[in-house]
Amino acid sequence: MIPQDKTAAVSRALREAFDVTEFEDVRRMTKGQTSALVFRIVVRGKPYLLRIIMYKNSMLGPERNFTCMRTAGEAGIAPHVWYTSVPDQISITDFVEEVPLPPSEALVRMPIVLRNLHALPPFPKGVDFLDTSSMFLLHKGAATEGFIEKFKAASLLSTEQSEQLFSWLAQIAAVYPRNESDMVSSHNDLFKPDNVLFDGARVWVVDWEAAFLNDRYFDLAVVANLIVNDDAEERAYLERYFGQPPEEYQLARFFLMRQLVHIFYTMGYLFLSSREGPVIQPENLPDFKVFKRRMWTGEVSLADKDTRIAYGWIHWQQLRVNMQQPARFDEALRIVATR
Repeated sequence: MIPQDKTAAVSRALREAFDVTEFEDVRRMTKGQTSALVFRIVVRGKPYLLRIIMYKNSMLGPERNFTCMRTAGEAGIAPHVWYTSVPDQISITDFVEEVPLPPSEALVRMPIVLRNLHALPPFPKGVDFLDTSSMFLLHKGAATEGFIEKFKAASLLSTEQSEQLFSWLAQIAAVYPRNESDMVSSHNDLFKPDNVLFDGARVWVVDWEAAFLNDRYFDLAVVANLIVNDDAEERAYLERYFGQPPEEYQLARFFLMRQLVHIFYTMGYLFLSSREGPVIQPENLPDFKVFKRRMWTGEVSLADKDTRIAYGWIHWQQLRVNMQQPARFDEALRIVATR
């Protein structure tokens, strides 16, 4: 089950972590969207998670991953880290026996998790959070150079749709601040519910491959797009994060970042899916709220190509719905621009 070329490295990890060379049991874990090999192993009667990275991303490599994971583990945000090896690209952490986390409970717990995460000592710097192409494609191990031109050339959106998308992106980018005070230690990959584990008592965050210093509103927006359903929940969510009712400016920043996230995933998922074949928009797309609820509960998985294509189009559909409130968009732009 362990690849032959990794057996010596795994034995070395077991010896250094637990003073043994073999585990008592091993089971491949297939849940989640990752190119890494993930196993539940048992050593001296206790389960652990063995993770073997199978490729090295030159910009978001194992050094960054392990550094951020250890920092989060020491703070009780990630499972305890027993072993890491950059050369072997292997880590061993505590195994979390998972139970379902209802969206209503996630709405209460996740803002606190994010507040604690963002209070950690600074992670290494990454890419500009407004460069949506780089953030998405770096995490997927794909080339980012000339992405905007490649996306346009692929004609994945109609001319009108493309002009709309890049007009909205340009308007947000023109006013959205790059405040050092808002650059915090961020996970950057919480759109996948698989990266949030609940053991019945506390929430744990896993898979730190995309972690780096980022704008605090990015993680906030990504998680909100999964569990926040209306304005009242949005205010409650932000109040739990900030520890007080959100100000007008915070609401405006948050609204703009949520739209940026929709742009981000529209471009990323449609473009990467296009490398596997046509990405024609399905005739009957599910409602965004329904789809994200099913994602959160594990009823749908982005492992399926057709689902990934639909996911890109669903973000585009929700972006257009949100932009049918031009007064709110214009007001958010004005508030952020004049701060």
